Amino acid sequence: MTSGPRTRVQTGVDGLDEILGGGLLPERSYMVRGRPGTGKSILGLHFLTAGVERDETALYVNLEEATEDIRANAASLDIEVDGVEFLDLTPESEAFTEADTYDVFSPDEVEGESVTGTITERVRETEPDRVFVDPMTQLRYLSPDQYQFRKQVLSLTRFFGQSGATLLFTSQAGERTPDDDLQFMADGVVELADTESGRTVDVPKFRGSGTRSGDHAMRIDDDGMYVYPELEPGEHTTDYEIESIPSGVPELDDQLNGGIERGTVTIVSGPTGVGKTTTGAQFVKEAAGRGERSAIYMFEETERTFFERCTSVNIPVDRMRDRGTLTVEEIEALDLSPQEFAARVRRDVEEEGTELVMIDGINGYGLSIRGGEDELRRKLHALCRYLKNVGVTVILVDEVSSVTGEFQVTEGDISYIADNILFLRHVEMSGELRKVIGVLKKRTSDFQRTLRAFEITTHGIKIGEPMTNLRGILRGTPEWIDDRADD
Repeated sequence: MTSGPRTRVQTGVDGLDEILGGGLLPERSYMVRGRPGTGKSILGLHFLTAGVERDETALYVNLEEATEDIRANAASLDIEVDGVEFLDLTPESEAFTEADTYDVFSPDEVEGESVTGTITERVRETEPDRVFVDPMTQLRYLSPDQYQFRKQVLSLTRFFGQSGATLLFTSQAGERTPDDDLQFMADGVVELADTESGRTVDVPKFRGSGTRSGDHAMRIDDDGMYVYPELEPGEHTTDYEIESIPSGVPELDDQLNGGIERGTVTIVSGPTGVGKTTTGAQFVKEAAGRGERSAIYMFEETERTFFERCTSVNIPVDRMRDRGTLTVEEIEALDLSPQEFAARVRRDVEEEGTELVMIDGINGYGLSIRGGEDELRRKLHALCRYLKNVGVTVILVDEVSSVTGEFQVTEGDISYIADNILFLRHVEMSGELRKVIGVLKKRTSDFQRTLRAFEITTHGIKIGEPMTNLRGILRGTPEWIDDRADD
């Protein structure tokens, strides 16, 4: 057993340790509960191997699954368990073939006290720093009554703590066999679930320390378990200089009174095919010219199509990517939780130095959220607030359903999130479908309230003079005013 003070015992799952404020408190007992298949044993494997990596002694007490099966499962997840000690108390196959056997356990094993005695003896021999009992509820079937079961569990948990070990144990609860008694005895409870919205983890109890509340996402793949905590924007702040970020198109910058400000959120709104993504990419192009790094997350378009379209209109995204000033990532929303996406954005910002983030588009991002419009607003608000706090400029591409006709600002009532709203619209003029651009909102400064003709050419974005001689533009069918008609 290692010596010396330890403030936290890390679980080996980074996101979970973040939720727990750095890890478990040493020499205490923690319960992992959840339905079969939610990942309880996998979490235990991470917990033990994290100790082995720190030259600690780790003991796996397996009461249900044979050691050979545990090793095979660990190998399939690329988890190395060679340094883990095992105490296999599972029934042997011969127990099923003996004619005079009334249970799968031998007579001396039927008494729970002999099992707990075997465990305590092994602990004294190995002096482990970490112990994982899987599952603790198996002792319930080896005890004559509930009182004896609680007594044995309480004695075991106290013994582990007095021995200097941190205990993690699982529970197999059912409708007829609840685990409320174990929850009361444990110093902390970690709940794993697999819902329609995906895998989640929650920590409803944790004595001696606060934990991060929220809806935390979890993923289990071939490399093991990963936890993605709910984003808390207030924990992240950075001092930065507020300055205008121009688009590089003089007429558009005139409309925006110089550009959009660093650390603000801009919504580029409009119907399909009007040029929203290209307008956002124009800001990215100008940022690359200043040597700043941008990240674009494509929820509604393939990366290949985006690159082909941008290069055809003089936005060299391929060269920007090669120089390291741009990363473009195609996101499949149905395979990614909003917490996992937020973690990906944080990594780009905090590790790669990204200064401009563009999400294209909000409707696609909303597919990763199964809680309706209210939950979409909450998740998007948290993500944008975090990015603003650390000085990152945000561009959100929002597609509205109406092509012409009644003017619609955004879908899903998300306009309050934006510091700036830049809208593009299709209009019918002289029998042709044309495009206009305007600024609806800008919190940090004044802006031009005129509408201008908008066009995308092979040389880039082209914006015309203010359309002062037309009315009814936002209805989609503008009309010349009288003095223009007289001319």
